[in-house]
Amino acid sequence: MGRIKSTLVKRTSKKLVQTDLLFGEEFEGNKKILGNTMPSKKLRNRIAGYIGHFKKMEKRHAERDAKKAAMPKHVQDNQEQEQEQYMQR
Repeated sequence: MGRIKSTLVKRTSKKLVQTDLLFGEEFEGNKKILGNTMPSKKLRNRIAGYIGHFKKMEKRHAERDAKKAAMPKHVQDNQEQEQEQYMQR
């Protein structure tokens, strides 16, 4: 199980990702991009790690959406119905 990230780390990471800086999935690269802009080394490392995690999630979601878009319409409808039935249990 992973650690729970504070709201400060999540909020700051998401704001930084929205800027045009070239963050990636790698911790070391994100750490170098952040450089000395953070008030502490510990906070910089936490934010760099969360940005990497966030970028990986974005990539997985994009792949899932592309896969779903490539499916025939009747298969998508069946999956949505199955998901609704599962959620009602």
